Amino acid sequence: MKKNELTLFINSYAFLAAAIIVAILIWSLGLPFWPELNLGRAANLTNVTDTLSTSNIGVVSNHTFRFTLADIIDANSSTTIVIDFSGAFKSTSSPAFAATDASDYDIATHAGPQADYTVYASGGCLEDALGGPAAFEISSITSGNAFTFTHCRGTNGLATDTVVSIEIGSNATSSGTGDSQLVNPSDSGSREITISAGGDSAKLRVAIIEDVAVTASVDTSLTFTVSGLATSTDVNGVSTTGETTATEMNFSNLALTTQYTLGQQLAVATNAVNGFVVTVHADQDFQSNSGATIDFFRDGARNTTPAAWATPSNILDSSNTYGHWGVTSEDSDLNGDEFGASLFAGDFYSTTTRQVFSHTGPADGTAVDKGLTQVAYSVEIAALQEAADDYTANLIYVATPTF
Repeated sequence: MKKNELTLFINSYAFLAAAIIVAILIWSLGLPFWPELNLGRAANLTNVTDTLSTSNIGVVSNHTFRFTLADIIDANSSTTIVIDFSGAFKSTSSPAFAATDASDYDIATHAGPQADYTVYASGGCLEDALGGPAAFEISSITSGNAFTFTHCRGTNGLATDTVVSIEIGSNATSSGTGDSQLVNPSDSGSREITISAGGDSAKLRVAIIEDVAVTASVDTSLTFTVSGLATSTDVNGVSTTGETTATEMNFSNLALTTQYTLGQQLAVATNAVNGFVVTVHADQDFQSNSGATIDFFRDGARNTTPAAWATPSNILDSSNTYGHWGVTSEDSDLNGDEFGASLFAGDFYSTTTRQVFSHTGPADGTAVDKGLTQVAYSVEIAALQEAADDYTANLIYVATPTF
């Protein structure tokens, strides 16, 4: 062996021996044989959701995103949060989303009590004071609706595991009420949306479906009942002077200048959404076979505006002033309580119907003024009223529901 080769051989063994000695020393001290390598890598955002105000196809919708940060957003960073709809959702044409309008966006934390962060329009970060609460600006919006929010450097940061929510649309209210919304896709199916915060990201999907049409039918119903009233029943401030049945009212023999009053009860039960109206009219004048008549109140004028009861004028050769009869109703909300207290109308003759009861919604047949009321008819004659023992007329009630 040559001298140089011998030297190299000896040095190689010396190096190997030294390496073995060092390894034994490291092992005896419990130290790792190889240094650890710290390789940085991106992490996934967690608990990522997007709640739509409606998932119907082709309609405008608000979006509420919520996710948990995998890493901090440093106070001295310009970290971006990007929500990328990948062109699946269209912007409303008027007004469209713009980076110059921050009112369409809210950013908040839900880690503790909800706190809204300030969202500026593009370039607005320059307005924020150093060290203030966390703030962001809407720095850009692409044609495919990728929204980029940039953390304002110098404002407070966000810690790892902070729960962040971002509202996009008219549900945003912290910087003014939003007036722009995204339009859902025109066909059903799931759509992917990507969210990133700094180097961390996550993908989620939302389902776009057609509305479910719920239908049903309910049969119409109407029950109208007329009942008699006893003597001395108070009807709108007037006491009845006799009793009646559902089909008969008999005033009997009429004394001069005496007000006689008979009444009936009306009950309506219906499921008509717009309620009902009950009208009454007489099929003819209150007359006898001889042709004599007791005219409609007052003095045959057939007054449409209810008025206080009055004795007939009894003017010779004016037969319509010899006697009259009229109607009153206890329905206090009928046409603004037009019958007031003890007021009578006379416009219920054969060619004109008179409203005596109404309600604007479904009725149960028992609630006063809504499904139940009383009506009364008064008659009075003076000395010139023609004699007859067969004055008669028929009253016709009509209940009309509006479904």
